[in-house]
Amino acid sequence: MTVDATTTVEVLAMRTQTSWDPGRLRAAGLTLAYDRRVVTRELDVEIADGSFTVIVGPNACGKSTLLKALARVLKPRAGAVYLDGAAIAALPSRQVARRLGMLPQSPVVPAGIVVEDLVARGRFAHQRLLRQWSVGDEVAVAEAMRVTEVLDLADRFVDELSGGQRQRVWLAVALAQQTSILLLDEPTTFLDLAHQFEVLDLCAELHEQGRTVVAVLHDLNHAGRYATDLIVMRDGEVVAQGRPEQVMTAELIEDVFGVPCQVMTDPQTGTPMVVPAGRHRRRGGRDPSVEGCRRLY
Repeated sequence: MTVDATTTVEVLAMRTQTSWDPGRLRAAGLTLAYDRRVVTRELDVEIADGSFTVIVGPNACGKSTLLKALARVLKPRAGAVYLDGAAIAALPSRQVARRLGMLPQSPVVPAGIVVEDLVARGRFAHQRLLRQWSVGDEVAVAEAMRVTEVLDLADRFVDELSGGQRQRVWLAVALAQQTSILLLDEPTTFLDLAHQFEVLDLCAELHEQGRTVVAVLHDLNHAGRYATDLIVMRDGEVVAQGRPEQVMTAELIEDVFGVPCQVMTDPQTGTPMVVPAGRHRRRGGRDPSVEGCRRLY
């Protein structure tokens, strides 16, 4: 994958002209907990169909927990998640897996498995008793490995790869599943700066091709650049939802993250860009909008 700034700007500019329908994926009255620790109470969320939705918020606010519930990985204490109008808990696993794919935050690598075999597991939901491995499966796996740039790693053991390489392999597994809804929990984890943008550019391309993409991200500037819909969480609650240019205000960011900042327009993309107010000015008093901005966690 190569980073094409012009293409990225054009794709992001198109999103202001895009409309979508109410969601195929929604949650109603969700109470989510780990043993006795309650993370969210009576949470309502709707994912706009055809959107690139990004969930942001401080650490331990419930972002990943919500994503797990949407993917049917975590069973709600109360409330329900609905997929295409049906309670997701009542749907057969293969049926869910053909519609919804998930890249978890810390997936467990099976011992002794090579990259190509792991990516092939993304086709599990498409296998049946009378329909085993097919040419279509082969093509889907090869294409997923091509777009994530892991073809040259096909025969390598996954547990021998770097963190960044392993993350791209797991993304290939999710893509091989060929679902119309893709959930990604911190997909840029372990990636260097170039590969972060390449993965997010790929997610934007998948969205432009018609997929609904939902991602948990820590970097607010990545969220502002790529999201068509932004969900801001704090203490297990959704405090704001909407287009990034409407939601990302200096007041909200200071309130939610405790970081004084300015919100400017990214000169490359025209999207919101957060510039934290540092405790020390740079020598010479350089304009922070020129010098760039750091990541918010």
